[in-house]
Amino acid sequence: MSARPSRRAGSGRPPRSGRSPVKVIGAAVVGGALTLAGIAALVLPGPGFVLIAAGLAVLGTQFAWAQRPLVYAKGKAAQGIDQVARSRPHAGFAFVCGVGLLAVGVLGVVGVDIPFLTVASGILLVLSGLFLVGTVVYARRKGPAAPAARTATEHP
Repeated sequence: MSARPSRRAGSGRPPRSGRSPVKVIGAAVVGGALTLAGIAALVLPGPGFVLIAAGLAVLGTQFAWAQRPLVYAKGKAAQGIDQVARSRPHAGFAFVCGVGLLAVGVLGVVGVDIPFLTVASGILLVLSGLFLVGTVVYARRKGPAAPAARTATEHP
C-alpha cells in the first residue's frame, strides 16, 4: 500500500480537504470583483482601499496567497488610523475633506448640474465622505495606539 495521498483523477493534485468548488469559485469571483473595483476606485470617486481590503478578505477565505497582502493592508490601515488619532491637523483636514465629499455628493444626487458629476458618482462621493468622516471620528475616539502596537504594525 502506498503512503502517498490519493489524487483526483486527471487533476494531478491532491484532493482539497473540505473546500467546496462552489465556495472557491464564489470567493474568487466576489473577491476579484471587489479588488478590481477597489483598484478602479483609487482613481475614480469611491473608497478604493476599503474595497481592496474587502476583496482580499474574501479571497483570503479560500486562497492562502491573499493573506499576505491583507495583513499588509491591515497594518497600513492601522497606521493611518493611528496617524489621524495622534495629529489634530491631520484629523481636521480629513474631516473637512469628508464633509466636502459629502456636500459635493449630495449636490450630485439632488441633480445640481456640476460638470462630470452623475448621480452614480454623487452616491459614491457620499459613501466615501461618510466613510472618511466615520474613520476620523473612530480614530479620534479610539486614541493613538500604544508604542509597542505601533511598531508591530510598522514591521509586519
